[in-house]
Amino acid sequence: MDIEILGTESLGVRGLCCVVRAGGRTIVFDPGVALGYRRHGLLPHPAQVAVGEQIREEIVSAVRDATDVVISHFHGDHMPLVEANPYQLPAASVRVALQSVRLWAKRLDEESERIRRRVESLAELLQRELPEAEGRESGPLTFSKPVPHGEQNSEQGNVMMTRVQNGGKVFVHASDVQLLNEEAVERILRWEPTTVLVSGPPLYLDISPQERQRAWRLAVRLSQHVETLIIDHHLLRCREGLSWIQGLSARTPNRVTCAADFMGRPQRLLEAQRARLYEEQPVPEHWHENYCAGLADTAAFGGGPA
Repeated sequence: MDIEILGTESLGVRGLCCVVRAGGRTIVFDPGVALGYRRHGLLPHPAQVAVGEQIREEIVSAVRDATDVVISHFHGDHMPLVEANPYQLPAASVRVALQSVRLWAKRLDEESERIRRRVESLAELLQRELPEAEGRESGPLTFSKPVPHGEQNSEQGNVMMTRVQNGGKVFVHASDVQLLNEEAVERILRWEPTTVLVSGPPLYLDISPQERQRAWRLAVRLSQHVETLIIDHHLLRCREGLSWIQGLSARTPNRVTCAADFMGRPQRLLEAQRARLYEEQPVPEHWHENYCAGLADTAAFGGGPA
């Protein structure tokens, strides 16, 4: 089994996109990407935009090579969008590939009207429905019933987790569960995974002490039963998340890491460093408007032509 993580917070963007090659299948999970539209009152720094461009290209390439694409839920950092903003993945860039792959998605039950329109517009573009996968199996793939996006009864709705088995190895993609729900963690453990990729708690939102304690307790439990636990996404929208991972790693003989370290790539917590980026690399006036109009690019900030 080969696991390649393409886009998440420790790699410089919002999302939890990865590719798993197992059992003759190439499975792309959550082919979406985003940059926090405003943080500290600031639009994404051009250095962030440059990284976002690179990762979008990697995701598009991965989708073109995929046999299966899994969408755990319908937020803009986890799926291609028909009406993408300049920092997200436009559905048109993967339209042809998504028309021919095996496509797996969570149900639309209890989703908001806005989310329903988002999914319907994607289905119309692809000229195919997004098959409901919850509770189903296909070859090495097993899909969970819905679990909360964070806390029970979260306003963010539910997500779908996926298990991939290849020989004695089991990978679980547990997008956006945030380690805040007992049921979700117990479901992961029942799958007896060897590797888990999971979103950690959103410490940057100043969650309650009770939520922090619950997330820590569930993370400790998970880390004691999983050979490799990769925690990223919401957790690494602030630098405190790195200390959280280090503390957790000290509690278990198993491996606990972020996606960048797992991939052997530099940590790029750009979302957490936006204000500092603006101080260190001043942004020309009207750069964002010009970028959206195709009149500016990211070349001076580490990227290629727009």
